[in-house]
Amino acid sequence: MTAYPVNMDIKPDVQAFFDETTNTISYIVKDPNSNACAIIDSVMDIDYAAGRITFDHADTLIREVESRGLKLEWIIETHVHADHLSAAPYIQERLGGKIGVGSKITVVQDVFGKVFNEGTEFQRDGSQFDALFEDGDTYMVGNMQAFAMYTPGHTPACMVHVMGNAAFVGDTLFMPDGGSARCDFPGGSAEELYESIQKVLALPDDMRLFMCHDYGPNGRDIQWETTVGDEKAHNIHVGGGKTKEEFVKFRTERDAQLDMPKLIIPSLQVNMRAGEVPTDADGNPMLKVPVNGL
Repeated sequence: MTAYPVNMDIKPDVQAFFDETTNTISYIVKDPNSNACAIIDSVMDIDYAAGRITFDHADTLIREVESRGLKLEWIIETHVHADHLSAAPYIQERLGGKIGVGSKITVVQDVFGKVFNEGTEFQRDGSQFDALFEDGDTYMVGNMQAFAMYTPGHTPACMVHVMGNAAFVGDTLFMPDGGSARCDFPGGSAEELYESIQKVLALPDDMRLFMCHDYGPNGRDIQWETTVGDEKAHNIHVGGGKTKEEFVKFRTERDAQLDMPKLIIPSLQVNMRAGEVPTDADGNPMLKVPVNGL
């Protein structure tokens, strides 16, 4: 197992921004010893029925970074989201920073490049991103060292990003009463997700965990922060010592009952391009709808 450089003495300032339309939580993470920051899992707004893209959520993040006098160094995608569109290039154009994602983005690009019939002009080497992270890779946010953990299962390119005593888990885990994410997308695996979750739960018990999504199970208020210890004890899918066999059986049966995310078709086309909207032969923004392709 990779030896990760955990440093619980570093306590970054974490500010959360909830997008009600997609139930996504984006984060501004500030180095406690400088004005440097990172943005994690940004959202670009889309009215899919009207074919209209706007940037209200991203503009909120931008205003916050500017009002606090912060320097944006990284725009991190925990994975290629299937339920919302990334605003990474829009934010980068206004604030700078590098766009980073897991190196297995190339697997996702290869699979969905075929689904969307993208042709040879669509690069499948991850070159749309500024940085491709491997398991255990480190990078700096100001004076704060961060690192990436490879956590496949929900998708082949999922990564958890750890900054000091804060870990941003993407869709690897939900809040304890939410359990875990589906594994039935192409390249997904319930077996791999269970192993990935065990890697996260091997972090210190008081490591703060920040979710990418929350749906308020049973009508509770939206939440996005918990700890490794709470997940180990109380997560309804993996907590309390549940076995891999129990998890795989539940996850497989549950996934067979789920509908596709409402925004999966535009999300995949945009997010595998690092947030850029594809264009037609005349350069106009244009999305495709593959029939019976997913």
